[in-house]
Amino acid sequence: MTYSFLQKLDARPLLCDGAMGTMIYSKGIPFEQCFDALNLTHPALIADIHRGYIDAGANVIETNTFGANRLKLSEYGLAEQMADINRAGVQLARRVVDASFKEVFIAGSVGPLGPRLAPLGRLSAAEARATFEAQIAALVESGADVIVFDTFTDLFELVEAVQAARTVSADIPLVAQLTFTDDGRTPLGHTPQKVAATLAGLPLDVIGVNCSVGPAGVLRVLQGLARALPAGTRLSAQPNAGWPERVGGRIMYSSPPEYFGDYALAFVEAGARLVGGCCGTTPEHITHMRAALDDPARLAPSLLRLPGDEPQAVHPADTLPPTRLARRLAEGQFVVSVEMSPPKGFSAERVLAGAATLQAAGANVINVADSPRSRMRMSPWAVCHLIQTQLDMETVLHFPTRGRNILRVQGDLLAAHALDVRNIFVVMGDPTTLGEYPQALDSYDVVPTGLIKLLKQGFNQGLDYGGEAIAQPTHFVIGCAVNLNPADPAREIKVLRQKIENGADFALTQPIYDAANLETFLARYEAEHGPLTLPLLAGVLPLYNARHADFLHNEVPGINIPADIRQRMRDAGEKGAQTGLGMARDLIRQLRPRVQGIYLMPPFDRYDLAAEVIEGIEE
Repeated sequence: MTYSFLQKLDARPLLCDGAMGTMIYSKGIPFEQCFDALNLTHPALIADIHRGYIDAGANVIETNTFGANRLKLSEYGLAEQMADINRAGVQLARRVVDASFKEVFIAGSVGPLGPRLAPLGRLSAAEARATFEAQIAALVESGADVIVFDTFTDLFELVEAVQAARTVSADIPLVAQLTFTDDGRTPLGHTPQKVAATLAGLPLDVIGVNCSVGPAGVLRVLQGLARALPAGTRLSAQPNAGWPERVGGRIMYSSPPEYFGDYALAFVEAGARLVGGCCGTTPEHITHMRAALDDPARLAPSLLRLPGDEPQAVHPADTLPPTRLARRLAEGQFVVSVEMSPPKGFSAERVLAGAATLQAAGANVINVADSPRSRMRMSPWAVCHLIQTQLDMETVLHFPTRGRNILRVQGDLLAAHALDVRNIFVVMGDPTTLGEYPQALDSYDVVPTGLIKLLKQGFNQGLDYGGEAIAQPTHFVIGCAVNLNPADPAREIKVLRQKIENGADFALTQPIYDAANLETFLARYEAEHGPLTLPLLAGVLPLYNARHADFLHNEVPGINIPADIRQRMRDAGEKGAQTGLGMARDLIRQLRPRVQGIYLMPPFDRYDLAAEVIEGIEE
């Protein structure tokens, strides 16, 4: 069967089945349950779904293994059962096929891993490939006729999956399908043209689109793929049954089965050799697709005249001058940067008054934090914009990656650039468990090293994450974080090196209280990579009193305050604030020959105290 699949596909279009998850949900299984594990716990239920699609006329049925990789199964404590679940998925399908006495191919379904690959996430390519290999090996060894990669959003993760499959088997047929949004791009921004250019050189047998939107949108993407791929490339199309809606507590899809019949023929006319359905489709949808494929006179020619994706016009890059911060860094001038927190409400008067005080004292730039300690605050973009427009003082926007998906990351940054906020400090951000809304979304699509690369090697070159052109290149200046007193110096230096290689322009350090920490870190970095040339702005957080010192030392990760300094604060008593300011000035004098600026963090938003520190800095 494995070796005849492609022969059959070339002889006539084959019809795949429809949704597995939709059917499982319709039988009363909640989404919170691991659907893949039903191969072991509810085999009769899964077999009944397969039987329904075979009776509807499907030539290919997909195993119930879409999420049966170690990483996804580990969320349910089932990672050790990965091989058993995949084997059971193939064996169940095989028993149903054998009992039907029909020629039906069994496709091993493989979906995305869940965690994002670097640089968007922390999953390495090697770990991803090994995870795919383990699942695909179990499917192939159990007798799958073909492997179908379903609903991939990350083109580069799909590349790893394909390479893993070819490590397992050199000849099993491979079908690679990505999902696209209604704008004709993958969720990570890849156009059909980009997908075609990447996948055309891989050892694939079928390239296509599944899930996504309804049939009309999938047809447009399919046409784009057909134009961009070499002539004769086998294509596939398996759309959702329209947009999902929640009705009476259940998820419903609006596209009727009859509608799918016409589009089955349109897909074939556009070049698809494998057609079927995805989310929301049922055996009834497959029945109508079967009838249409068996009666091509039903073809509605108007469906094929849907407009394809046109390439977006790229305008010449606007010539923008470097930011003032960029000029100071390039000229080797000392930079005085001060952190401010946005207000809790919508009035920015206090922040503007504080910024004006700091500007008069000699600060060069204001760093505006984003929801510090995961506390709800006004958007920092608004604060940056107000400071820049009302005070003509440049800002650095803190941009946490936590809590943002890749679409929001890119849209938010373009919005910041439109407001002329072009100095960006990239950071992971505080976990929401620290703040007022511990139940709030805490996931992320990209880590700081990946965002630095996206900005410097993508946006600033006129490209989005998917490698597609944006209207104009941006002109961002990017800062990164570094801890000069880390618990794991080797890892800190390795990550810093990545940030530098990805294009970081400067670094802000965690607060330090001992200049020796800087010397130790610089010496270790130099021993591994040569002298550190990235401009450093050393973090300085003046101590307010003894309790403040003890809290920072004992409860804030990454901050270490020497015992003698904590004793000085205890001895200072009511004069703690002035003692703290004096020590901050002394520290700055010690650090100044080795750094290009300071990153001053006013204690308890006491901008008056920060102004005193700035005024004491020697020119």
